[in-house]
Amino acid sequence: MGMSKKPYQQVPIIDCQEPLVPIPLDIFAVSSPHPYQNLGAPYGDKSPYYLRQGAIDRLIAAQTELQQRQPGWRIQIYDAYRPIAVQQFMVDYTFREIAQKQGLNPGELTPQQRENILDIVYKFWALPSQDPSKPPPHSTGGAVDVTLVDAANRTVNMGSPIDEISPRSYPEHFAKSADPVEQQYDRHRQLLWEIMIAAGFERHPNEWWHFSLGDQMWAWLRDRQKSRSSGYCSIRCGNMIRWILYRSGDNKMLEIIAIIIFSIATFAIAFILGLIGMALTGVFILLEDIPSWLWTVVLLTLTIATYRGLRY
Repeated sequence: MGMSKKPYQQVPIIDCQEPLVPIPLDIFAVSSPHPYQNLGAPYGDKSPYYLRQGAIDRLIAAQTELQQRQPGWRIQIYDAYRPIAVQQFMVDYTFREIAQKQGLNPGELTPQQRENILDIVYKFWALPSQDPSKPPPHSTGGAVDVTLVDAANRTVNMGSPIDEISPRSYPEHFAKSADPVEQQYDRHRQLLWEIMIAAGFERHPNEWWHFSLGDQMWAWLRDRQKSRSSGYCSIRCGNMIRWILYRSGDNKMLEIIAIIIFSIATFAIAFILGLIGMALTGVFILLEDIPSWLWTVVLLTLTIATYRGLRY
């Protein structure tokens, strides 16, 4: 199971030929020294602080959004581009760490012990594959690991360090906690998620810090969202409403505007579909017998149900 193909690797991928370019580190906060270089990871002449230009543009947009909501705060870049050799180095390093924490000698494992440890490793680390049809996300230049720093340049506490192999790393781990400190961790994670999603990224299901743009995981997560919607128009409208909601934060006026826009769009689409339906079926006479108040109830129910789905 540890070596099995992950769901997102089923998505066909083609290199867009967009060049890797240096991240403007003067704009962002940066983890220094770089954590993997500090461990001796073999970067060679490559730098971990490279991304595709499109990803950098979106990252700048995410930081602009952050500073509108939290003046003086910045995105801190923990890791970005990762050569496959580095991916292999970190998988091996994590494997040894987990084995040693379990009191095992990494060189004297049974096949079952090895498989169990790999299952844990690959929940968080991508397979360091040389196959161009399923590259590790970070090796595409379209994935980045980030956290936040506040106006005093202090790293914001997210409740667990980046790369921790534990349930605390799951994005929603603290979502239902009644502890005020853990609730704050969750708010910090939500803030990071909101600014990155609003800029076009998607978040790794198991890692609060990992965000992708344009790679297989990004496409897979987008496809999952589409499967829960009723068509392309709904996706575009949903994205618009989500953007307004992300921008609103606790601003109830903007949330009300979002509801109004979505209500108008729903009524307009329903009206057009109604006209098409009457033209195709010729049952407009029968439809005249349906009370107008019943149509209103149906449309309002559809609006509220769909809006709640987008909001939550």
